Amino acid sequence: MIAPPDEVVRRAAHTLLREERLDTTVLAAELGISRVTLFRRVGNRDALLGEALWWLAERTLRQAAEAHDSRPEGEGEPGRLRSLAVIEDFRSVLGTAPSLRHLIDEEPATALRILTDPRGRVQPRMIEAYTALFERDVETLGLTSEVPLPLLSYAVVRLGESFLYSDVMVSREPDLKAAATVCDALVTGVLGLRA
Repeated sequence: MIAPPDEVVRRAAHTLLREERLDTTVLAAELGISRVTLFRRVGNRDALLGEALWWLAERTLRQAAEAHDSRPEGEGEPGRLRSLAVIEDFRSVLGTAPSLRHLIDEEPATALRILTDPRGRVQPRMIEAYTALFERDVETLGLTSEVPLPLLSYAVVRLGESFLYSDVMVSREPDLKAAATVCDALVTGVLGLRA
């Protein structure tokens, strides 16, 4: 049986987790298919990297949300929005993930292009995921946003990227605490809350 696209993406993600370069020729051989078949299933290397990075990111974000929701009542910052706590935890995991750092160190231009492309496979999905987090808080707490939530999510994603990948973008050490402070101030202000 020919490997379905989700199996190809899963294998590519595991290659990244092992901190190995994603080589489509090697991956196709491991799957027992030709490079042409691999390309037909998932697209070129950039497309496959995008899918693999999103596969990893989506699972990490879901785990951050599940970990937050399983905390005992009263644990964590009182009054802090669930969305902001989950996003900070997610960003913290990304900031310390050896596999992501390896990819960024080995292929900085490729990694940033794939991670931050507004028409790519990662950033638009990240914006959708953040929008869902904000929607839950807005609904649960009866809040009103001064801007559409997808626009707020876009701003938070872009801010997060600028802090998370600052070492590559502007030769500045990533500062995830500053990212949380700035994002929290933006979101609480837009939602009419005071931090």
